[in-house]
Amino acid sequence: MMPLFLADTGKEYTIQRVSGSNDVKKHLEDLGFCVGSIILVVASNNGNLILNVKDSRIAIDRFLASKIYV
Repeated sequence: MMPLFLADTGKEYTIQRVSGSNDVKKHLEDLGFCVGSIILVVASNNGNLILNVKDSRIAIDRFLASKIYV
């Protein structure tokens, strides 16, 4: 298991854990980052990511990416 910001571009991953405060967890869940969800890393730039999640393309920063474990 590793934080999402370390993930390789072009690979699919399954979310294993989401950490952080309740507000952070709720925000990520609202965006579609739930345990068991499959995500595709489209692009990465210094830990900032563009991801495909549940038929949507979402950009998140390194802080949020550090709260998602794959």
